[in-house]
Amino acid sequence: MKDKMETGKAASSKKNREAKSTDSLYEESKYISREGWEGFHAGAIRNAMISACRLVGFKMTLAKMSIFVEADGWDKIEPQIPLVRIYGDSSKQEDMARVETGQPYVTVRAAYYNWSAKIKLRWDLDQFTIEDMANLLTRVGTQLGICEGRPDSKNSAGQGWGLFQVGEFQEIRQT
Repeated sequence: MKDKMETGKAASSKKNREAKSTDSLYEESKYISREGWEGFHAGAIRNAMISACRLVGFKMTLAKMSIFVEADGWDKIEPQIPLVRIYGDSSKQEDMARVETGQPYVTVRAAYYNWSAKIKLRWDLDQFTIEDMANLLTRVGTQLGICEGRPDSKNSAGQGWGLFQVGEFQEIRQT
């Protein structure tokens, strides 16, 4: 199947498939900042923290108006995408998946194994305390995950990817 994808062999549906390099698919799967570092969409953390509100009885609608992730930079190809910097190297991961039609397909993506990030949160202090933020972020890391294959995926039960541990949590107040 992978060879067929890379050579662009004609499909059985009378339609020719264009050849796809797994190396170029791997590179295209990454978010690269204008400065050249790799990152993930800042919205992944925000969305997961909003989803985590269900676990602790917080109102998700209030969280949407109250929780924000500060970007470390912006995507070089799509400059409207805010990024959180990943500290660690990616490797090419190839997996079998099923597309929406149910057909098997080889997926290629960047995977990060030994990584870290410095996530900067901004929130409404009338809605959430620092302890609330630490709790929500910890639940994201241990229960929901971020990006592909996460346990909280809407399209599958996930593969357990995208989980993380929260390290040091410090409050920085701006005056």
